[in-house]
Amino acid sequence: MLRTITRNHIKLILSLQKRKIREENSLFIIEGDKLVREYILAGNRVALLAGKPEWIDGEPEAVIMGSDETVTVSYDELRRISSLRTPHNVLAVAEMKKRQYSDGLLHGRLTPVLECVQDPGNLGTIIRIAAWFGMENIICSPDSVDFYNPKVIQATMGAFMHVSVWYRPLEALLSGAVAEGMPVYGTTTDGDPVYDCQLGSEGLILFGNESKGISEGLLRHVTSRITIPGPPSPSAGLESLNVSMAAAIICSEFARRGSRQ
Repeated sequence: MLRTITRNHIKLILSLQKRKIREENSLFIIEGDKLVREYILAGNRVALLAGKPEWIDGEPEAVIMGSDETVTVSYDELRRISSLRTPHNVLAVAEMKKRQYSDGLLHGRLTPVLECVQDPGNLGTIIRIAAWFGMENIICSPDSVDFYNPKVIQATMGAFMHVSVWYRPLEALLSGAVAEGMPVYGTTTDGDPVYDCQLGSEGLILFGNESKGISEGLLRHVTSRITIPGPPSPSAGLESLNVSMAAAIICSEFARRGSRQ
């Protein structure tokens, strides 16, 4: 017979809403029926599976056996521990992957680089975009939102399993890339239209903060400024695109050019 969720489970799950606690324990939260199921069926184990009894009863044995510990939880308890306004039927606690960064990860491929992207939905969407276009890595500045933030994981819709997100000081990263002859594409409002630019199959694609864009310090390392053409005379509220929207358009154009080479 399955155990019900305990106070210690609830305390752990709530504490994992904080980045510091996640990093100290190397644990993060996955929410949602489909997301949890796909994560486990992809060969990943979870430390804890907390689901409504009817959800657990309806899942294949492979999903339930993919957890070190499975407990039942009521809807009210899910509302208490969930980061979502409307919780799903299950929540899982999983261990963070142990990975080793190397500058060699940047060679021979395109890599999005994000400066101070703060919104979890934006980072999650950009991870999903990168996965769709076969980009295996994303580099973030240390002040960007945490990859393991529950809202980021939720927004990726499962793409977090296919993309590695690294946090690196961008000044050194970009200057090193330029020194090695690697192009750095900077997305700016005053760049050349991306559809008219020379785009390669290797390089860094730099996206700036949601409100401030790319900082002057990093713009010094940009070798090609690119933009998405908009209306000739932008009206109020149309000065720029959301960073995740811009990432989708820019990455799509890089992929389109690559398919023609």
